[in-house]
Amino acid sequence: MSGENFVDYVKICCRSGKGGPGSAHFMRNRMTAKGGPDGGDGGRGGHIIIRGNEQHWTLLHLKYSRHVIAAHGEPGRGQHKHGSNGKDAYIDVPLGTVIRDAETEEIIVEILEEGEEFIITPGGRGGLGNDHFKSPVRQSPTYAQPGEEGREEWKILELKLLADVGLVGFPNAGKSTLLSVVSAAKPEIANYPFTTLKPNLGMIPYRDDRSFVMADIPGIIEGASEGKGLGLRFLRHIERNPVLLFLVPSDADDIRKEYETLLGELEKYNPDLLKKNRLLAVSKSDLLDDELEEAIRAEITDLDPIFFSSVAQKGLQPLKDKIWKAMEDATVW
Repeated sequence: MSGENFVDYVKICCRSGKGGPGSAHFMRNRMTAKGGPDGGDGGRGGHIIIRGNEQHWTLLHLKYSRHVIAAHGEPGRGQHKHGSNGKDAYIDVPLGTVIRDAETEEIIVEILEEGEEFIITPGGRGGLGNDHFKSPVRQSPTYAQPGEEGREEWKILELKLLADVGLVGFPNAGKSTLLSVVSAAKPEIANYPFTTLKPNLGMIPYRDDRSFVMADIPGIIEGASEGKGLGLRFLRHIERNPVLLFLVPSDADDIRKEYETLLGELEKYNPDLLKKNRLLAVSKSDLLDDELEEAIRAEITDLDPIFFSSVAQKGLQPLKDKIWKAMEDATVW
């Protein structure tokens, strides 16, 4: 999937249908010249309904459809006939989509399951027919209720990727290389910052035909929580990952400091992220000899690091074993 096709944020205008007016009809036929009121109710206006669809992976299909309009309700008719409801308009979204009110930023709903539906903009109610207004005092009401107006509201749709493990690290930490080696995903890889401009998902095969999903989140830099670099654009994708795998390259000047900087950015963005199960992995360990690796390990023993190399295929199975254990612990928690 190209970067241009990965869309995880759209703002759309939702216009629900107007309710149909009630009927002010009176019963008239060959046998009855002046019958009583028999006006039916108007149909309600169409709703705007959000619906989970696992066939969608991004919000690309909504990028050029910024206005979603539902149909108006039909008017009521004589003989107590109810007007038809306006046709609802459905918005299919990938699982993990959050819908917000554009004015208040308040979360309306989060869609997490296939086929899950939620009315985000209700249609107007249909008006009551004149039959509802008859009484002993007023036996022939000549009026009916108009339909309620529909609503026009702007909504923000944000996609937060659903994955078992999220890769967290500065640019060029080796996240994309790891994903390309342990899965069939083919993210762009190059030796310059921000090669990855969109999240990538990969299905990682594990023992006994088991598997898990890993998400490569575009590189964070110091100050990302304040909008620097790629800023807040992709930090939200980390929120749905039960396990966070922090990658720090072996050639970093200070592995502990780099790890703590990453933790600090996540904490500034959302302190709840620190409650997730997290692992520290030292990438590019093929650059180290045994003596240097032991020296680094001794400095950060309390962080229980995992050393691996994607290029040399070193330490990948122990890394996956540790990830699987962290996933099981996260599920129990």
